[in-house]
Amino acid sequence: MATVDSFDAFLFNASRAFCSPLAVFIQIQGCLIVLTLALGWALAAYVRGREIRRMKSSMKSGNSFAFLTLDINELEHSNQANLPRVTVVMPLKGFGEHNLHNWRSQITSLYGGPLEFLFVVESTADPAYHAVKCLLVDFKDAVEAKVIVAGLSTTCSQKIHNQLVGVDQMHKDTKYVLFLDDDVRLHPGSIGALTTEMEKNPDIFIQTGYPLDLPSGTLGSYCIYGYHMPCSMGFATGGKTFFLWGGCMMMHANDFRTDRHCVVSGLRDGGYSDDMTLAAIAGAHKRLITSPPVAVFPHPLATDLTFPRYWNYLRKQTFVLESYTTKVNWIMNRALFTSHCYLSWGFVSPYVMAGIHVAAALRHYLKENSLEGTVMTCNGLLLVACLAVCTVIELLSMWNLTRIEVHLCNMLSPEAPQLSLASYNWCLVFIAMLVDNFLYPLSAMRSHLSQSINWSGIRYHLKDGKICKIDRHKHLVPKITDLAGKDLLGKQGSMPKVAIISTLSRTLAHWRQPKKYNI
Repeated sequence: MATVDSFDAFLFNASRAFCSPLAVFIQIQGCLIVLTLALGWALAAYVRGREIRRMKSSMKSGNSFAFLTLDINELEHSNQANLPRVTVVMPLKGFGEHNLHNWRSQITSLYGGPLEFLFVVESTADPAYHAVKCLLVDFKDAVEAKVIVAGLSTTCSQKIHNQLVGVDQMHKDTKYVLFLDDDVRLHPGSIGALTTEMEKNPDIFIQTGYPLDLPSGTLGSYCIYGYHMPCSMGFATGGKTFFLWGGCMMMHANDFRTDRHCVVSGLRDGGYSDDMTLAAIAGAHKRLITSPPVAVFPHPLATDLTFPRYWNYLRKQTFVLESYTTKVNWIMNRALFTSHCYLSWGFVSPYVMAGIHVAAALRHYLKENSLEGTVMTCNGLLLVACLAVCTVIELLSMWNLTRIEVHLCNMLSPEAPQLSLASYNWCLVFIAMLVDNFLYPLSAMRSHLSQSINWSGIRYHLKDGKICKIDRHKHLVPKITDLAGKDLLGKQGSMPKVAIISTLSRTLAHWRQPKKYNI
Protein backbone atom coordinates (compact mmCIF):
# COMPACT_ATOMS: atom_id res chain seq x y z
CA MET A 1 0.00 0.00 0.00
CA ALA A 2 2.85 2.36 0.89
CA THR A 3 4.47 1.59 -2.45
CA VAL A 4 1.24 2.49 -4.31
CA ASP A 5 0.92 5.74 -2.36
CA SER A 6 4.53 6.60 -3.11
CA PHE A 7 3.95 5.97 -6.80
CA ASP A 8 0.81 8.11 -6.78
CA ALA A 9 2.73 10.89 -5.05
CA PHE A 10 5.49 10.63 -7.66
CA LEU A 11 2.99 10.88 -10.54
CA PHE A 12 1.21 13.86 -8.98
CA ASN A 13 4.44 15.70 -8.19
CA ALA A 14 5.85 14.99 -11.65
CA SER A 15 2.65 16.16 -13.33
CA ARG A 16 2.69 19.33 -11.21
CA ALA A 17 6.37 19.92 -12.09
CA PHE A 18 5.52 19.48 -15.77
CA CYS A 19 3.03 22.34 -15.47
CA SER A 20 5.79 24.78 -14.48
CA PRO A 21 6.64 27.60 -16.95
CA LEU A 22 9.81 25.87 -18.16
CA ALA A 23 8.06 22.53 -18.67
CA VAL A 24 5.15 24.21 -20.46
CA PHE A 25 7.68 25.93 -22.74
CA ILE A 26 9.29 22.56 -23.53
CA GLN A 27 5.90 21.04 -24.35
CA ILE A 28 4.83 23.97 -26.53
CA GLN A 29 8.22 23.84 -28.25
CA GLY A 30 7.65 20.14 -28.91
CA CYS A 31 4.30 20.93 -30.53
CA LEU A 32 6.02 23.52 -32.74
CA ILE A 33 8.69 20.97 -33.78
CA VAL A 34 5.96 18.49 -34.69
CA LEU A 35 4.04 21.11 -36.69
CA THR A 36 7.24 22.21 -38.45
CA LEU A 37 7.82 18.64 -39.59
CA ALA A 38 4.23 18.48 -40.81
CA LEU A 39 4.68 21.73 -42.77
CA GLY A 40 7.96 20.53 -44.30
CA TRP A 41 6.37 17.29 -45.44
CA ALA A 42 3.38 19.19 -46.83
CA LEU A 43 5.68 21.37 -48.94
CA ALA A 44 7.63 18.32 -50.10
CA ALA A 45 4.35 16.61 -51.02
CA TYR A 46 3.38 19.68 -53.07
CA VAL A 47 6.63 19.50 -55.08
CA ARG A 48 6.30 15.75 -55.73
CA GLY A 49 2.58 16.09 -56.45
CA ARG A 50 3.21 18.88 -58.95
CA GLU A 51 5.42 16.51 -60.93
CA ILE A 52 2.64 13.89 -60.92
CA ARG A 53 0.21 16.48 -62.28
CA ARG A 54 2.69 17.41 -65.02
CA MET A 55 3.09 13.76 -66.01
CA LYS A 56 -0.67 13.21 -66.12
CA SER A 57 -1.12 16.35 -68.20
CA SER A 58 1.54 15.18 -70.63
CA MET A 59 -0.10 11.75 -70.89
CA LYS A 60 -3.49 13.35 -71.64
CA SER A 61 -1.78 15.27 -74.43
CA GLY A 62 -0.80 11.96 -76.02
CA ASN A 63 2.67 11.40 -74.54
CA SER A 64 2.71 7.72 -73.68
CA PHE A 65 6.33 8.04 -72.58
CA ALA A 66 5.77 10.67 -69.88
CA PHE A 67 7.57 8.38 -67.43
CA LEU A 68 10.72 9.01 -69.50
CA THR A 69 10.30 12.68 -70.42
CA LEU A 70 7.58 15.30 -70.38
CA ASP A 71 8.65 16.52 -73.82
CA ILE A 72 8.08 13.71 -76.30
CA ASN A 73 10.21 15.54 -78.87
CA GLU A 74 13.25 14.63 -76.80
CA LEU A 75 12.72 11.02 -77.91
CA GLU A 76 13.30 11.95 -81.55
CA HIS A 77 16.21 10.00 -83.03
CA SER A 78 18.07 13.23 -83.83
CA ASN A 79 17.97 14.22 -80.15
CA GLN A 80 18.79 10.77 -78.85
CA ALA A 81 21.82 10.52 -81.13
CA ASN A 82 23.32 13.65 -79.58
CA LEU A 83 22.97 12.61 -75.95
CA PRO A 84 26.23 12.73 -73.96
CA ARG A 85 28.04 9.64 -72.70
CA VAL A 86 27.35 8.73 -69.08
CA THR A 87 29.38 6.38 -66.90
CA VAL A 88 27.63 4.80 -63.92
CA VAL A 89 29.99 3.83 -61.09
CA MET A 90 28.63 1.44 -58.46
CA PRO A 91 30.85 0.53 -55.49
CA LEU A 92 29.72 -2.89 -54.27
CA LYS A 93 30.05 -4.63 -50.93
CA GLY A 94 28.32 -7.92 -50.15
CA PHE A 95 25.30 -9.57 -51.73
CA GLY A 96 21.72 -9.39 -50.40
CA GLU A 97 18.13 -10.22 -51.18
CA HIS A 98 17.38 -7.06 -53.18
CA ASN A 99 20.68 -6.59 -55.01
CA LEU A 100 19.81 -8.43 -58.22
CA HIS A 101 16.57 -6.50 -58.64
CA ASN A 102 18.36 -3.20 -57.97
CA TRP A 103 21.24 -3.95 -60.34
CA ARG A 104 18.80 -5.03 -63.02
CA SER A 105 16.86 -1.76 -62.69
CA GLN A 106 20.13 0.13 -63.14
CA ILE A 107 21.57 -1.64 -66.18
CA THR A 108 18.22 -1.75 -68.01
CA SER A 109 17.89 2.03 -68.06
CA LEU A 110 16.10 3.47 -71.10
CA TYR A 111 18.66 6.23 -71.50
CA GLY A 112 19.19 6.70 -75.23
CA GLY A 113 22.80 7.90 -75.21
CA PRO A 114 26.08 6.03 -74.75
CA LEU A 115 26.07 4.43 -71.32
CA GLU A 116 28.56 2.26 -69.46
CA PHE A 117 28.32 0.59 -66.05
CA LEU A 118 31.30 -0.01 -63.81
CA PHE A 119 30.71 -2.36 -60.88
CA VAL A 120 33.62 -1.90 -58.48
CA VAL A 121 34.44 -4.45 -55.75
CA GLU A 122 37.21 -4.65 -53.20
CA SER A 123 38.30 -8.15 -54.23
CA THR A 124 37.11 -11.27 -56.01
CA ALA A 125 36.36 -12.79 -52.59
CA ASP A 126 33.45 -10.35 -52.18
CA PRO A 127 30.15 -12.26 -52.68
CA ALA A 128 29.00 -9.41 -54.94
CA TYR A 129 31.75 -10.18 -57.47
CA HIS A 130 30.39 -13.53 -58.65
CA ALA A 131 26.76 -12.40 -58.40
CA VAL A 132 27.22 -9.40 -60.67
CA LYS A 133 29.41 -11.46 -63.02
CA CYS A 134 26.51 -13.89 -63.51
CA LEU A 135 24.08 -11.03 -64.08
CA LEU A 136 26.29 -9.40 -66.71
CA VAL A 137 26.59 -12.70 -68.59
CA ASP A 138 22.81 -12.63 -69.03
CA PHE A 139 22.92 -9.00 -70.27
CA LYS A 140 26.21 -9.13 -72.21
CA ASP A 141 24.62 -8.25 -75.57
CA ALA A 142 22.38 -5.52 -74.17
CA VAL A 143 24.62 -3.33 -72.00
CA GLU A 144 28.18 -2.04 -71.81
CA ALA A 145 29.35 -3.09 -68.38
CA LYS A 146 32.30 -4.59 -66.53
CA VAL A 147 33.42 -5.54 -63.05
CA ILE A 148 36.51 -3.84 -61.63
CA VAL A 149 38.56 -5.11 -58.70
CA ALA A 150 39.78 -2.02 -56.84
CA GLY A 151 41.93 -3.55 -54.11
CA LEU A 152 42.15 -2.31 -50.53
CA SER A 153 41.89 1.34 -49.58
CA THR A 154 44.74 2.84 -47.57
CA THR A 155 43.98 6.56 -47.31
CA CYS A 156 40.18 6.81 -47.43
CA SER A 157 37.03 4.74 -46.94
CA GLN A 158 36.68 1.64 -49.11
CA LYS A 159 33.58 3.08 -50.79
CA ILE A 160 35.42 6.26 -51.83
CA HIS A 161 38.40 4.19 -52.98
CA ASN A 162 36.10 2.08 -55.18
CA GLN A 163 34.48 5.20 -56.61
CA LEU A 164 37.80 6.81 -57.51
CA VAL A 165 39.09 3.60 -59.12
CA GLY A 166 35.90 3.51 -61.20
CA VAL A 167 36.40 7.13 -62.25
CA ASP A 168 39.97 6.36 -63.31
CA GLN A 169 38.70 3.65 -65.65
CA MET A 170 35.69 5.43 -67.15
CA HIS A 171 35.53 5.98 -70.91
CA LYS A 172 37.62 8.86 -72.25
CA ASP A 173 34.52 10.42 -73.85
CA THR A 174 32.39 10.30 -70.70
CA LYS A 175 30.80 13.68 -69.97
CA TYR A 176 28.92 12.83 -66.78
CA VAL A 177 29.63 10.28 -64.07
CA LEU A 178 26.79 8.92 -61.93
CA PHE A 179 27.63 7.36 -58.57
CA LEU A 180 25.00 4.90 -57.36
CA ASP A 181 24.77 2.76 -54.24
CA ASP A 182 23.93 -0.87 -54.92
CA ASP A 183 20.69 -0.54 -52.93
CA VAL A 184 19.27 2.11 -55.29
CA ARG A 185 16.38 0.95 -57.47
CA LEU A 186 16.34 3.19 -60.53
CA HIS A 187 13.41 4.10 -62.75
CA PRO A 188 13.76 3.56 -66.53
CA GLY A 189 14.06 7.31 -67.14
CA SER A 190 16.14 8.31 -64.10
CA ILE A 191 19.51 8.59 -65.87
CA GLY A 192 17.91 10.51 -68.73
CA ALA A 193 16.18 12.93 -66.34
CA LEU A 194 19.41 13.63 -64.44
CA THR A 195 21.38 14.11 -67.68
CA THR A 196 18.76 16.46 -69.13
CA GLU A 197 19.02 18.75 -66.11
CA MET A 198 22.83 18.74 -66.33
CA GLU A 199 22.61 19.70 -70.01
CA LYS A 200 20.10 22.48 -69.34
CA ASN A 201 22.20 24.06 -66.59
CA PRO A 202 25.97 23.59 -66.91
CA ASP A 203 26.42 25.43 -63.59
CA ILE A 204 25.15 22.39 -61.70
CA PHE A 205 28.00 20.86 -59.72
CA ILE A 206 26.14 17.78 -58.41
CA GLN A 207 22.70 16.34 -58.95
CA THR A 208 21.28 14.09 -56.27
CA GLY A 209 18.14 12.27 -55.18
CA TYR A 210 16.77 10.48 -52.13
CA PRO A 211 15.40 7.04 -51.24
CA LEU A 212 11.83 6.16 -50.38
CA ASP A 213 12.18 3.54 -47.65
CA LEU A 214 9.93 0.50 -47.88
CA PRO A 215 9.83 -0.88 -44.30
CA SER A 216 9.85 -4.66 -44.00
CA GLY A 217 7.70 -4.77 -40.86
CA THR A 218 10.37 -4.84 -38.14
CA LEU A 219 10.82 -1.99 -35.68
CA GLY A 220 14.35 -1.54 -36.97
CA SER A 221 13.13 -0.94 -40.53
CA TYR A 222 10.56 1.59 -39.32
CA CYS A 223 13.28 3.38 -37.36
CA ILE A 224 15.25 3.72 -40.61
CA TYR A 225 12.13 5.12 -42.29
CA GLY A 226 11.60 7.51 -39.37
CA TYR A 227 15.21 8.65 -39.60
CA HIS A 228 15.10 9.32 -43.35
CA MET A 229 11.72 11.06 -43.57
CA PRO A 230 12.69 14.38 -41.89
CA CYS A 231 15.76 14.50 -44.18
CA SER A 232 13.62 13.85 -47.27
CA MET A 233 12.06 17.31 -47.22
CA GLY A 234 15.49 18.83 -47.97
CA PHE A 235 15.61 16.84 -51.22
CA ALA A 236 12.05 17.55 -52.36
CA THR A 237 12.77 21.13 -53.41
CA GLY A 238 12.43 20.55 -57.14
CA GLY A 239 15.72 22.37 -57.65
CA LYS A 240 18.47 23.90 -55.53
CA THR A 241 19.31 22.19 -52.26
CA PHE A 242 22.13 22.18 -49.73
CA PHE A 243 21.83 18.47 -49.03
CA LEU A 244 23.52 15.58 -50.78
CA TRP A 245 22.83 11.85 -50.69
CA GLY A 246 25.75 9.60 -51.59
CA GLY A 247 23.43 6.93 -52.99
CA CYS A 248 22.82 9.02 -56.13
CA MET A 249 25.24 11.71 -57.32
CA MET A 250 25.73 12.85 -60.92
CA MET A 251 28.77 15.05 -61.60
CA HIS A 252 30.85 16.38 -64.48
CA ALA A 253 33.51 13.82 -65.42
CA ASN A 254 36.01 16.60 -66.14
CA ASP A 255 35.81 17.73 -62.51
CA PHE A 256 37.53 14.45 -61.66
CA ARG A 257 39.94 14.49 -64.60
CA THR A 258 41.23 17.93 -63.62
CA ASP A 259 40.72 17.55 -59.84
CA ARG A 260 38.63 20.70 -59.89
CA HIS A 261 38.07 22.16 -56.43
CA CYS A 262 40.24 19.25 -55.20
CA VAL A 263 37.35 16.80 -55.54
CA VAL A 264 39.71 13.87 -56.06
CA SER A 265 42.34 14.79 -53.48
CA GLY A 266 39.65 15.83 -50.99
CA LEU A 267 38.05 12.41 -51.23
CA ARG A 268 41.25 10.39 -51.53
CA ASP A 269 43.26 12.00 -48.74
CA GLY A 270 41.44 10.90 -45.60
CA GLY A 271 37.87 11.06 -46.91
CA TYR A 272 35.33 9.05 -44.91
CA SER A 273 31.95 10.15 -46.29
CA ASP A 274 31.61 10.83 -50.02
CA ASP A 275 28.48 12.97 -49.77
CA MET A 276 29.58 15.04 -46.76
CA THR A 277 32.98 15.72 -48.35
CA LEU A 278 31.49 16.76 -51.70
CA ALA A 279 28.78 18.85 -50.04
CA ALA A 280 31.50 20.66 -48.08
CA ILE A 281 33.44 21.31 -51.31
CA ALA A 282 30.28 22.60 -53.00
CA GLY A 283 29.62 24.94 -50.08
CA ALA A 284 33.19 26.22 -49.92
CA HIS A 285 33.23 27.06 -53.64
CA LYS A 286 29.58 28.17 -53.82
CA ARG A 287 28.72 25.47 -56.35
CA LEU A 288 25.18 24.39 -57.13
CA ILE A 289 23.58 21.15 -55.89
CA THR A 290 20.15 20.28 -57.27
CA SER A 291 17.60 17.53 -56.72
CA PRO A 292 15.03 16.97 -59.51
CA PRO A 293 11.49 16.17 -58.33
CA VAL A 294 11.61 12.78 -60.11
CA ALA A 295 14.77 11.72 -58.25
CA VAL A 296 13.06 9.60 -55.61
CA PHE A 297 13.95 5.92 -55.59
CA PRO A 298 12.28 2.90 -53.94
CA HIS A 299 14.52 1.51 -51.21
CA PRO A 300 13.32 -1.89 -49.95
CA LEU A 301 14.73 -2.69 -46.52
CA ALA A 302 15.82 -6.16 -45.47
CA THR A 303 13.03 -8.40 -44.21
CA ASP A 304 15.15 -9.37 -41.19
CA LEU A 305 16.38 -5.88 -40.31
CA THR A 306 16.81 -6.16 -36.56
CA PHE A 307 17.04 -3.38 -34.01
CA PRO A 308 20.80 -3.89 -33.40
CA ARG A 309 21.42 -3.48 -37.13
CA TYR A 310 19.43 -0.25 -37.08
CA TRP A 311 21.62 0.96 -34.21
CA ASN A 312 24.77 0.15 -36.22
CA TYR A 313 23.37 2.12 -39.16
CA LEU A 314 22.54 5.09 -36.92
CA ARG A 315 26.08 5.02 -35.53
CA LYS A 316 27.47 5.28 -39.06
CA GLN A 317 25.14 8.15 -39.88
CA THR A 318 26.06 10.18 -36.81
CA PHE A 319 29.75 9.42 -37.31
CA VAL A 320 29.83 11.41 -40.58
CA LEU A 321 29.49 14.60 -38.54
CA GLU A 322 32.92 13.87 -37.08
CA SER A 323 34.55 14.11 -40.52
CA TYR A 324 35.33 17.50 -42.04
CA THR A 325 37.60 19.14 -44.60
CA THR A 326 37.97 22.74 -43.39
CA LYS A 327 37.46 24.80 -40.23
CA VAL A 328 34.21 26.18 -41.65
CA ASN A 329 33.06 22.64 -42.39
CA TRP A 330 33.90 21.67 -38.79
CA ILE A 331 31.79 24.57 -37.48
CA MET A 332 28.88 23.55 -39.72
CA ASN A 333 29.09 19.95 -38.52
CA ARG A 334 29.17 21.05 -34.87
CA ALA A 335 26.11 23.21 -35.52
CA LEU A 336 24.32 20.24 -37.13
CA PHE A 337 25.40 18.01 -34.24
CA THR A 338 24.07 20.43 -31.60
CA SER A 339 20.84 21.38 -33.34
CA HIS A 340 19.94 17.80 -34.28
CA CYS A 341 20.53 16.55 -30.74
CA TYR A 342 18.52 19.45 -29.26
CA LEU A 343 15.62 19.00 -31.67
CA SER A 344 15.61 15.21 -31.26
CA TRP A 345 15.18 15.33 -27.51
CA GLY A 346 12.96 18.39 -27.91
CA PHE A 347 10.72 16.12 -29.98
CA VAL A 348 10.72 13.25 -27.48
CA SER A 349 10.44 15.19 -24.18
CA PRO A 350 6.81 16.35 -24.61
CA TYR A 351 5.67 12.77 -25.14
CA VAL A 352 7.38 11.67 -21.92
CA MET A 353 5.66 14.52 -20.09
CA ALA A 354 2.35 13.68 -21.76
CA GLY A 355 2.66 10.10 -20.52
CA ILE A 356 3.13 11.35 -16.96
CA HIS A 357 0.13 13.70 -17.28
CA VAL A 358 -2.11 10.90 -18.55
CA ALA A 359 -0.94 8.46 -15.86
CA ALA A 360 -1.49 11.08 -13.13
CA ALA A 361 -4.96 11.84 -14.48
CA LEU A 362 -5.92 8.17 -14.48
CA ARG A 363 -4.74 7.73 -10.89
CA HIS A 364 -6.49 10.93 -9.86
CA TYR A 365 -9.88 9.91 -11.19
CA LEU A 366 -9.59 6.46 -9.65
CA LYS A 367 -9.18 8.02 -6.21
CA GLU A 368 -10.66 10.98 -4.37
CA ASN A 369 -8.12 13.79 -4.44
CA SER A 370 -7.93 17.49 -3.69
CA LEU A 371 -9.17 20.37 -5.85
CA GLU A 372 -5.54 21.36 -6.41
CA GLY A 373 -4.88 17.96 -7.93
CA THR A 374 -7.89 18.36 -10.23
CA VAL A 375 -6.62 21.73 -11.49
CA MET A 376 -3.12 20.37 -12.09
CA THR A 377 -4.52 17.34 -13.89
CA CYS A 378 -6.73 19.47 -16.16
CA ASN A 379 -3.83 21.75 -17.06
CA GLY A 380 -1.68 18.74 -17.88
CA LEU A 381 -4.39 17.13 -20.00
CA LEU A 382 -4.81 20.39 -21.94
CA LEU A 383 -1.15 20.19 -22.94
CA VAL A 384 -1.62 16.51 -23.82
CA ALA A 385 -4.58 17.35 -26.04
CA CYS A 386 -2.56 20.00 -27.89
CA LEU A 387 0.26 17.53 -28.47
CA ALA A 388 -2.17 14.85 -29.64
CA VAL A 389 -3.71 17.18 -32.23
CA CYS A 390 -0.26 18.19 -33.49
CA THR A 391 0.79 14.53 -33.70
CA VAL A 392 -2.26 13.59 -35.77
CA ILE A 393 -1.50 16.48 -38.16
CA GLU A 394 2.13 15.35 -38.38
CA LEU A 395 1.29 11.71 -39.12
CA LEU A 396 -1.28 12.74 -41.74
CA SER A 397 1.33 14.93 -43.44
CA MET A 398 3.87 12.12 -43.29
CA TRP A 399 1.32 9.66 -44.70
CA ASN A 400 0.40 12.08 -47.49
CA LEU A 401 4.03 12.59 -48.58
CA THR A 402 4.66 8.85 -48.55
CA ARG A 403 1.43 8.26 -50.52
CA ILE A 404 2.45 10.80 -53.15
CA GLU A 405 6.01 9.46 -53.43
CA VAL A 406 4.68 5.90 -53.79
CA HIS A 407 2.34 7.10 -56.55
CA LEU A 408 5.19 8.99 -58.26
CA CYS A 409 7.45 5.92 -58.14
CA ASN A 410 4.67 3.80 -59.63
CA MET A 411 4.23 6.27 -62.49
CA LEU A 412 7.99 6.47 -63.13
CA SER A 413 8.28 2.66 -63.27
CA PRO A 414 5.02 1.53 -64.90
CA GLU A 415 6.46 -1.91 -65.78
CA ALA A 416 7.61 -2.71 -62.24
CA PRO A 417 5.47 -4.32 -59.51
CA GLN A 418 3.38 -1.51 -58.06
CA LEU A 419 4.25 -0.18 -54.62
CA SER A 420 1.54 0.19 -51.98
CA LEU A 421 0.93 1.95 -48.69
CA ALA A 422 -0.99 -1.04 -47.39
CA SER A 423 2.10 -2.54 -45.74
CA TYR A 424 2.89 0.56 -43.66
CA ASN A 425 2.02 0.27 -39.96
CA TRP A 426 1.49 3.84 -38.76
CA CYS A 427 1.49 2.93 -35.08
CA LEU A 428 4.97 1.50 -35.58
CA VAL A 429 5.93 4.62 -37.53
CA PHE A 430 5.04 6.79 -34.52
CA ILE A 431 6.88 4.52 -32.08
CA ALA A 432 9.89 4.38 -34.40
CA MET A 433 10.08 8.18 -34.56
CA LEU A 434 10.18 8.38 -30.77
CA VAL A 435 12.84 5.67 -30.58
CA ASP A 436 14.97 7.17 -33.34
CA ASN A 437 14.89 10.70 -31.91
CA PHE A 438 15.67 9.41 -28.43
CA LEU A 439 18.67 7.38 -29.63
CA TYR A 440 20.13 9.92 -32.06
CA PRO A 441 21.84 12.12 -29.41
CA LEU A 442 23.21 9.01 -27.68
CA SER A 443 24.64 7.73 -30.96
CA ALA A 444 26.04 11.15 -31.86
CA MET A 445 27.74 11.50 -28.49
CA ARG A 446 29.25 8.04 -28.71
CA SER A 447 30.59 8.80 -32.20
CA HIS A 448 32.10 12.04 -30.92
CA LEU A 449 33.84 10.34 -28.03
CA SER A 450 35.05 7.25 -29.90
CA GLN A 451 36.32 8.84 -33.15
CA SER A 452 36.23 5.38 -34.75
CA ILE A 453 33.61 3.26 -36.51
CA ASN A 454 33.23 -0.27 -37.87
CA TRP A 455 31.85 -0.01 -41.41
CA SER A 456 31.22 -3.42 -43.02
CA GLY A 457 34.11 -5.06 -41.20
CA ILE A 458 36.60 -2.20 -41.59
CA ARG A 459 37.37 0.03 -38.61
CA TYR A 460 38.17 3.63 -39.51
CA HIS A 461 39.87 6.00 -37.08
CA LEU A 462 39.60 9.77 -37.50
CA LYS A 463 42.01 12.52 -36.59
CA ASP A 464 41.27 16.16 -37.37
CA GLY A 465 38.24 15.06 -39.38
CA LYS A 466 40.11 12.70 -41.70
CA ILE A 467 40.86 8.98 -41.72
CA CYS A 468 44.24 8.41 -40.11
CA LYS A 469 44.15 4.65 -39.56
CA ILE A 470 42.35 1.66 -41.09
CA ASP A 471 42.04 -1.69 -39.29
CA ARG A 472 41.05 -4.88 -41.04
CA HIS A 473 40.59 -8.02 -38.95
CA LYS A 474 38.34 -11.01 -39.54
CA HIS A 475 36.63 -10.58 -36.17
CA LEU A 476 35.47 -7.10 -37.26
CA VAL A 477 33.51 -8.39 -40.25
CA PRO A 478 29.77 -8.80 -39.51
CA LYS A 479 27.99 -11.63 -41.27
CA ILE A 480 25.53 -9.26 -42.95
CA THR A 481 25.19 -5.51 -43.56
CA ASP A 482 22.76 -3.30 -41.67
CA LEU A 483 20.06 -2.12 -44.11
CA ALA A 484 20.04 -4.54 -47.03
CA GLY A 485 21.11 -7.62 -45.06
CA LYS A 486 23.87 -8.32 -47.56
CA ASP A 487 26.18 -11.27 -47.02
CA LEU A 488 29.73 -9.97 -46.47
CA LEU A 489 31.53 -13.26 -45.90
CA GLY A 490 30.35 -15.84 -48.41
CA LYS A 491 32.70 -18.78 -48.95
CA GLN A 492 36.21 -18.28 -50.19
CA GLY A 493 36.22 -18.74 -53.93
CA SER A 494 32.60 -19.87 -54.05
CA MET A 495 29.76 -18.47 -56.07
CA PRO A 496 26.51 -17.12 -54.49
CA LYS A 497 23.44 -19.10 -55.33
CA VAL A 498 21.97 -17.00 -58.10
CA ALA A 499 21.35 -19.80 -60.59
CA ILE A 500 17.71 -20.00 -59.54
CA ILE A 501 16.99 -16.55 -60.91
CA SER A 502 19.37 -16.80 -63.84
CA THR A 503 16.68 -18.00 -66.23
CA LEU A 504 14.30 -15.30 -65.03
CA SER A 505 16.87 -12.56 -65.63
CA ARG A 506 17.45 -13.80 -69.19
CA THR A 507 13.72 -13.44 -69.82
CA LEU A 508 13.67 -9.98 -68.31
CA ALA A 509 16.64 -8.99 -70.45
CA HIS A 510 14.29 -9.02 -73.42
CA TRP A 511 11.35 -7.55 -71.49
CA ARG A 512 13.28 -4.52 -70.19
CA GLN A 513 15.92 -4.29 -72.92
CA PRO A 514 17.18 -0.69 -73.34
CA LYS A 515 15.92 0.82 -76.55
CA LYS A 516 15.88 4.12 -78.42
CA TYR A 517 12.54 5.42 -79.61
CA ASN A 518 12.20 6.80 -83.08
CA ILE A 519 9.13 9.00 -83.05
